[in-house]
Amino acid sequence: MKLVVARSMNSLSLLLLVIVSLSFSIGVNAADADPLQDFCVADLSKDLSMNGFPCKRASNTTVEDFIFSGLKQSANTSNPVGADAVFGSVFQYPGLNSLGLSIARLDFAKGGLIPPHTHPRASEMIYVVEGSMYAGFVTTDNKLFARVISKGDVMIFPRGLIHWQLNVGNTTAMGIVTLNSQFPGFQLIADSMFGSNILDEVLVKTFFIDEKAVQQLKSIFG
Repeated sequence: MKLVVARSMNSLSLLLLVIVSLSFSIGVNAADADPLQDFCVADLSKDLSMNGFPCKRASNTTVEDFIFSGLKQSANTSNPVGADAVFGSVFQYPGLNSLGLSIARLDFAKGGLIPPHTHPRASEMIYVVEGSMYAGFVTTDNKLFARVISKGDVMIFPRGLIHWQLNVGNTTAMGIVTLNSQFPGFQLIADSMFGSNILDEVLVKTFFIDEKAVQQLKSIFG
């Protein structure tokens, strides 16, 4: 009897060891891999690979690869929404490759709006440099988090959630945005709905508008 119990305990111990080992292995494999080099400046002349660009040869890398001057130039706000961005993703700033970062400058005319949009691959943080803006996001259960933020304020927009910034001050406004992806993606909600040739019936039933209104909106965003 004791021998049977001992064998059962040994079998149970072995089973638990296997389960723990598998769990640890799965956990390690599910995590993002650590960089295998100090940096990997993108070689934009080569095709996009599985996850980022191939690395430029370290011997051909200079300090200039790690400096980006694009944000010195303000974005053009002479457009229907009165706002725009200067982006510093890996495509404009190759030194970001493999580092999980990007940056942008947002400029707003009076009343300007960065329309509701999402970044499918990144969370966003905005620092208000000048002016005041009504900024916020909506959660997946439609809870609103929004308020007016002013010079010196910082606000976070969680990854993938719909968010926006509207200049509500009496002057122009400007903010600096950082995102935790070298290429976070940028999907405007209205453009995706009315500029992608979705069947009219889908839009009529989704937004409770008639087909004429759908066609009018498609002519704007198409």
